[in-house]
Amino acid sequence: MTKEMTAAVAEPAKVRKESQAAAVFKRLRKNKMAMIGLGIIIILILAAVFAPLLAPYSYADMDLKIMHSGPSAAHWFGTDELGRDILSRILYGARYSLSLGILSVLLSNAIGIILGSVAGYFGGMADNIILRIMDIVQSIPGMLLAIVISTVLGAGFSNTIIAMSIGGIPMTIRLLRASIMGIRKQEYLEAATAINCGKVRIMAKHIFPNSYSPLLVSATMGIGNTIMQAAALSYIGLGVQPPAAEWGAMLSAARSYIRDCPHEIIFPGLCIALTVLAFNMFGDGLRDAMDPKLKN
Repeated sequence: MTKEMTAAVAEPAKVRKESQAAAVFKRLRKNKMAMIGLGIIIILILAAVFAPLLAPYSYADMDLKIMHSGPSAAHWFGTDELGRDILSRILYGARYSLSLGILSVLLSNAIGIILGSVAGYFGGMADNIILRIMDIVQSIPGMLLAIVISTVLGAGFSNTIIAMSIGGIPMTIRLLRASIMGIRKQEYLEAATAINCGKVRIMAKHIFPNSYSPLLVSATMGIGNTIMQAAALSYIGLGVQPPAAEWGAMLSAARSYIRDCPHEIIFPGLCIALTVLAFNMFGDGLRDAMDPKLKN
């Protein structure tokens, strides 16, 4: 067998179809801003996970002799009104802030996926009922709705997650419904129906895998907004309560000393801004990478 024939036989074996996830990540890597955002997110998550190892002090350790101290070698970000180390509280606070953002988005997406799939696939009366209820929810400003729910349920970590997740459900439903309505008449769905596939199986195996892209982008960018909303709730006393270290609660405690001790509000505020910026940068890059118009 000649070399040309050997190469012709071997060539098809080298051709492998690139998966959709690999193609998206390949395009995403070319976006420098998105990769910077992803890097910041990874650093924040690692800082939250390893906070007990990284924090120089416990987040609850108090020393009234050094309260309101500025940044120094012993306390890089200074101390607060009770002499607690601000750097340590920021590292532990990342656990609360990131958890609030991620869990709230996961909960709202879980509920939205179920209702959005029903509305988009079945249509009719179910679609009308779900959309009219979502119209009522969306008629209330998101922050006001979160405040009302937090007031009714009470402050706390779990109640804050519930309060923030409800406002994100309508957007998830509408995004998924629009995607499903664009594909529900495709031939492969008609073929699945023809071989007696159950409706739940069709939605889980055929519809959702082909319509989740807008949800993924929306969820990524929604985490940053939810973190900012959680900080706002804590700032007005309806979120995570002291002595827990949460960035919004730290801002609330430091607002009385903003003139004399600006470091107490600057560092938590910068962490919130940096986290929101990182998720938005990554979300923008993910949206561009998953846009079919940019595949070529």
